[in-house]
Amino acid sequence: MVGHERGGQEGPGQVNHAFHHPAILETQQALGETTLIADAAQIVDLCRYLKDSEKFVRLSSLTAIDWHPAEPRFEVVYHLHSIDPIRRLRVKCRVGGENPGIDSVTGVWRSSNWYEREVFDLFGIRFRNHPNMVRILMPIDWEGHPLRKDYPVHGYKYDYGQRKD
Repeated sequence: MVGHERGGQEGPGQVNHAFHHPAILETQQALGETTLIADAAQIVDLCRYLKDSEKFVRLSSLTAIDWHPAEPRFEVVYHLHSIDPIRRLRVKCRVGGENPGIDSVTGVWRSSNWYEREVFDLFGIRFRNHPNMVRILMPIDWEGHPLRKDYPVHGYKYDYGQRKD
């Protein structure tokens, strides 16, 4: 699977492999990187398959993209890493904009815990069955989700009160 960049072979860390799982809707190759577009309803089963059968043992990061005003509005993006053999893979799931949610993959990779909380905090995407779905960066009583495209550029005005000396 891991080859050299010369001779039309696969470069180090590239994935040139046909994945066989019903959750995979599309496979994209661009700039030497593989992206799987997956059914959000099957994300946990797909991630378990990728970890157990394809050896993507590490979740490097998890983030989201807001495509406002398009629908489905959000993409949840998982960056996976296989150590032996060395490979990287991106998995994207499209999630609708009204009450966005997707199942948590904390049962597959414990490292997703804080990543999922960060995405919830900044984009408002809920992760079902997450062990502690609360804000992680913004204050608990913060209103809105700052990385959404419809969030005011300068934020909302808050009354922080007057300093009492």
